[in-house]
Amino acid sequence: MKAIQITSYDGPRGLTYDTLPEPEPAPEQVALNVEFAGANYVEALFAGGFVPKPLPWVPGIEAAGRIRALGERVEGLAVGDRVAALTINAGGAYGQVAVTHAQLVAPIPAGMDPSLASVVPSNTTTALISLERVAHLRPGEHVLVHAAAGGLGSQFGQIARTLGAGRVVGVVGGEEKKQAALDLGYDEVWLRADLENAEPGQFDVIADPVAGPGRITSLELLRLGGRLLAVGDASQAGDQVVSSNTLWLKGIGVHGFNLGAMSAAYPRIVGTYLRRALALVASGEVTVQIAERAPIQDAPRVLTALRDGGTIGKTVFVHERPTGSQA
Repeated sequence: MKAIQITSYDGPRGLTYDTLPEPEPAPEQVALNVEFAGANYVEALFAGGFVPKPLPWVPGIEAAGRIRALGERVEGLAVGDRVAALTINAGGAYGQVAVTHAQLVAPIPAGMDPSLASVVPSNTTTALISLERVAHLRPGEHVLVHAAAGGLGSQFGQIARTLGAGRVVGVVGGEEKKQAALDLGYDEVWLRADLENAEPGQFDVIADPVAGPGRITSLELLRLGGRLLAVGDASQAGDQVVSSNTLWLKGIGVHGFNLGAMSAAYPRIVGTYLRRALALVASGEVTVQIAERAPIQDAPRVLTALRDGGTIGKTVFVHERPTGSQA
C-alpha cells in the first residue's frame, strides 16, 4: 500500500510518501480500505515529536472507507461495510489500509457523503463526549469556546447548542476568523486579546483546546460550580500550573479529556458517541465545514498550515484505491 510516514521529527518536512506492507487486523480489530482521512492539528504535533512514536510511523486518527478484513471475535460488521473509524491509537489513516478496534468504527448513515463522514470521528465525537459526559452540561448554561473557528472549536459551539446551552460565546485569535465563527452560530465572538478585560464569573463551562496563559485567565471567567475542559495544547506554550486553593475557594473545577486515552480504555462507549456524532452531522444539526479535499501526498503542506494556525474548516485527504482492493 501507499502511505504517508513520519520518518523524522522534523515537522511536516519529515513526512515521506512510501510503499509499505498492508497491516492485518489483530483479534477484535478490523482492517479498513481508507478512502478519505481527516487532517488534524494533532498530526502536526506527532510530526514534531510531541507524542513520540517508534519511527517510521503512519499517522492519521480518523478515516472513512470500506471494511477490508475482520479480526477474530469481531461481530456485527462485515467485509465491504462502509464505515467511519477512529484510528486514534494505532494511527494509520494516512495509509491506504488502516486497522483499529472494531468498536471504534460505525456505519456511515444512508445518504451521507463518506468524505464528510471521515472528518466526524475526532472533533465531533470529542465535543459530544466531553460536554455531555465530562462537563455534564445542563440546559440553559453559558459556554465559552476557545479557538472557536477551528476544527475542534467549531464542533464545541454547535454541540453545546444541541445540548441546550443558553449562551455560547466563541474566542478567536484574530479579526480574520471572527466572521467564520459567527457563521457557526455563536451568540458572540471575542478576540483572545480581550479576555483579560472580560467580566469575571460569566460562564458555566469553558472548552479550551489552546492552553497557554489563556487557560489560567479563563478560570476567572467561571462562575461558582463552573468547569473548564482542558482538551488540547495547540499553543504549545508549556504546562500551566493551576492553584488547588483557587479551585477550592472559587468552587470551580478543571477537567481533562483525551479522546485517545478514552478510546483505549472504553472503546465501546466511544463507539456509541461516534454513532451519535455521525447522526448529528448527517442530519444537518451539526455542520463540519470542509475547506479542501486534497490528495494524501499534500499532507506536508496541509499540516504546515495547521501547525501555523492558518486554516479554517477541515481538510479531507483523498486516497487512491489500494492495489487489489475489491471494496
